[in-house]
Amino acid sequence: MPEPTIVFMGTPEYAVASLNALEQAGYPVAAIFTQPDKPKGRGGKVQAPPAKQWALERGIPVYQPRRIRDDGVEALRALQPDLCVTAAFGQILSQEVLDIPHMGTVNVHASLLPQYRGSAPVNWALIHGETVTGVTTMMTDRDIDTGDILLQKELAILPDETAGELTGRLALLGGELLVETIGKLLDGTCPRTPQDESRMSYYPMLTKQMGLMDWSKSAHALVNLVRGLNPWPCAYTPSPHGTLKVLSARAEEASGAPGTVLEADDKRGLLVACGEGALRIQTLQAPGGRAMAAHDYLRGHPMDMGSRMTEEG
Repeated sequence: MPEPTIVFMGTPEYAVASLNALEQAGYPVAAIFTQPDKPKGRGGKVQAPPAKQWALERGIPVYQPRRIRDDGVEALRALQPDLCVTAAFGQILSQEVLDIPHMGTVNVHASLLPQYRGSAPVNWALIHGETVTGVTTMMTDRDIDTGDILLQKELAILPDETAGELTGRLALLGGELLVETIGKLLDGTCPRTPQDESRMSYYPMLTKQMGLMDWSKSAHALVNLVRGLNPWPCAYTPSPHGTLKVLSARAEEASGAPGTVLEADDKRGLLVACGEGALRIQTLQAPGGRAMAAHDYLRGHPMDMGSRMTEEG
């Protein structure tokens, strides 16, 4: 079969890994659909999404419909794609869109479906303390991550890995799996397995409010929250010096009333009692400040033992 006309739909760095894999495998991308440019950072400067930047560097046409099912259908139809590929596109595809490519639409999803459906599978896997995850290629249908599974590969989660770090590794694995999937689709050997709904789990989009640390939880649960919400939206806690983002931490054996500062010095850092065990905060960030080691922060912002991380100063 001749090379298929591929239209790619994706937005963040996770998508770029699949684009790189397609390029290296010799599958040309005819066009890219991605989310509109958005303001980012403190200055609010409008930035193009990574997938768009990748396309512009190669002279590939870019389309940025606000809702592809409303204002992108005709553009997609005019491209006459054989196959569409989605990787963290950020929009739900209508049946009208799905009916355009005669080979269908393959999605590169960062979990072992049917577990961890939704837009934040990496984050939720870490929050729940999983030790293994992976990538699934699936045929997209109208519902969220419910289409038939094509191929899957597992990946062990490293002990201190953050969501950002794990996403990067899964993105590379996803690119490899995508190329393998397309090859098998073209030669007619790709399996296609309906998902087992009895094993399904779905978790919602992330919000900033999810990051509030509940010190009545176990230290291990809070470590998982910190890992799962790094780099965004980040776990955070009130403190005697205002709200602090917690970027890295480890669990230790200690006890006290949840939220109580058990140790605060410029050598060993900051230890806070939890519902079970205690949390050693390793890296934190104050409002308007930069990320720094907790013991460095304490040199300029001392805390008293016995003070509470549940109360603003």
